[in-house]
Amino acid sequence: MYWQEEMRHNVTDIAQLAPALGLTGEEREKLEKLLEHYPMSIPRYYLSLADLNDPDDPIRRMCVPAAAEFDPEGDLDTSGEAHNTVASGVQHKYDESALVLTTNRCAMYCRHCFRKRLVGMSDEEILSHFGEMVAYVREHEEISNVILSGGDALMLPTATLERYLEELSQIPHIDLIRIASRIPVVFPMRVFEDEALLSLFRRYTQKKQIYLVTQFNHPNELTSQARTAVQALLRCGVVVKNQTVLLRGVNDSVETLGALLRKLTAFGVVPYYVFQCRPVTGVLSNFQVPFLEALPIVEGAKAMQSGQGKCFKYCLSHPTGKIEIVGLVGENRMAFKYHQTKDKHNAGRIFIRELSETDGWLGDIGD
Repeated sequence: MYWQEEMRHNVTDIAQLAPALGLTGEEREKLEKLLEHYPMSIPRYYLSLADLNDPDDPIRRMCVPAAAEFDPEGDLDTSGEAHNTVASGVQHKYDESALVLTTNRCAMYCRHCFRKRLVGMSDEEILSHFGEMVAYVREHEEISNVILSGGDALMLPTATLERYLEELSQIPHIDLIRIASRIPVVFPMRVFEDEALLSLFRRYTQKKQIYLVTQFNHPNELTSQARTAVQALLRCGVVVKNQTVLLRGVNDSVETLGALLRKLTAFGVVPYYVFQCRPVTGVLSNFQVPFLEALPIVEGAKAMQSGQGKCFKYCLSHPTGKIEIVGLVGENRMAFKYHQTKDKHNAGRIFIRELSETDGWLGDIGD
């Protein structure tokens, strides 16, 4: 199939980029060592959106490795995923939602990825636990929706994706199925050139509502090809929503974030979350924007939107739940509210924290 063949031509070796990046031999050697820990894989389509001559180009920052990733500050699992794993490949943090890790492969390895540690299982190993995953969801009637994630769920062969949709659509207590994928952003041709995939979505949206949750982070990602992919999904009855990550040097200005959100709604994509960048090792020092700097950016961008563009929540994904960043209460005091919670006693809870100019995350929240 075309898309799978095209993935084999991804740029994976820093030597392929060294001339365009103007790297010295020493710089190239350093990045080659980095790739031993944090691999690089960039679709040629996405690379064509970057200005490789500009170190500050936002697309380049999201796809090309940088020496800042050597910084050891941060954690590998910032949201407690290991503690929420209830079966091989299944996470169950919130009663109503189960997250299924369908693959450890992505079309592109984003430099800001919060799963830099990766899943640790091959696709074959994941599929070997398929029955266990389905059985867990079937047995837990509190689960009303399943998120097919990874990796990137659209990296699965279409026939494999159908296997998931077929089994899950037969479970009575499942209201909807979410698919987490950055394919519409980094390689949209996978969507609009694969009639088998579109036919699959047309059939299964008749059984269960399907939502595709993607991640556009910069207006330059909203190309004509991306719009074609989004429109193809919408015509199949798939609801398309977007989770933007607020990233230093990418969308950390009112104008850029505002333009992104406005263009998303013009494409028919619903802004779902703006996420605070997680303090992941290799990501924190390179991409995170402190709360006191970030909030005016998010609020300024929100003010530029119609009602549809104002639907999102500005949140951080904490081990205890999704916490909305509500606003300032005084000069350096910020109000937070649990938007979704692991422990019921925190549901809807509001709390206030005194912040420094460098604080970009919450540690132990307490009772």
